[in-house]
Amino acid sequence: MRGGADGGGCFPTGRHYPGIAHLLRVAAVGLADEFDGERPLRELSLVCIDTETTGKDPEADRIVEIGCVFYRNGTVDGHRSWLINPGRPIPEEAHQVHGISDRDVADQPRFEQVAAEVAEALRGCVPVAYNAEFDRGFIGSEFARAAAQPGRPPPALRKEVIWIDPLVWARELQKEARGKSLVEVCGRLGIEIGQAHRATDDAAAALRVLLRFADDSRMPATYAALLQEQQRLARAFEERKRWRQRARQ
Repeated sequence: MRGGADGGGCFPTGRHYPGIAHLLRVAAVGLADEFDGERPLRELSLVCIDTETTGKDPEADRIVEIGCVFYRNGTVDGHRSWLINPGRPIPEEAHQVHGISDRDVADQPRFEQVAAEVAEALRGCVPVAYNAEFDRGFIGSEFARAAAQPGRPPPALRKEVIWIDPLVWARELQKEARGKSLVEVCGRLGIEIGQAHRATDDAAAALRVLLRFADDSRMPATYAALLQEQQRLARAFEERKRWRQRARQ
């Protein structure tokens, strides 16, 4: 039986309530309201997103590549990618990470020219990203600058929708292992990455990691329960990090 949070016996995923789990429904915030919170993860439509950028600051830096891999009807269902001219030179440090050069993006569109196309590709899917805070920050900043969100935004662009983040689950399900980078986690799971630090290949690998984790009995089975437990795990991680920082001071 799949379980959820530890402690207190208050997390209704079935770990502490095996006889009544089918009677309990999880009230979770952050759901994309297009989907029933009781649906299993593998029955959702997912889009795994990865960005390559000119740096680490979403306010100051820009996206140079977006990769999206889609999962629908229980199977990987294609991908989309965009090379983007950031309107500024790509620093050598960033180039060393992803290998994208100024020449590669010289004739590519600016983000505002593809914003509507990207938004349409994201529509109707629950967003997923490895270390989601990074990609979400850049996607949100680029769309805010482009001011191109006609109609109701897709789930990935709505502030109230929480992205599923395989990194949070790697920290829990592989807690005994030292490294939690996508490359390291994939290595332990036997998942190959075509070209690490290129957006589509990283997105595809992150999606495979999530689906592999979904087979682990410690991961909640339903969308709502998964999000609720992911938020608990993320808060616990941040609290431990703050405690370690205070201890070093």
